[in-house]
Amino acid sequence: MFGLGAPELGIILVIVLIIFGPSKLPEIGKAIGSGLGELKKATKEVEESVSLDDE
Repeated sequence: MFGLGAPELGIILVIVLIIFGPSKLPEIGKAIGSGLGELKKATKEVEESVSLDDE
């Protein structure tokens, strides 16, 4: 995943904790998760649209 290992992810997590604090982490995680879900859905719709156009 982007060449990131466990130490790099740990450093990123610590920086995020310092910036936002532990109380905001669930909200941030939920926002990122829903954003990734929407991106996946949109990607699937585009792939289906392109495959239908090819037929």
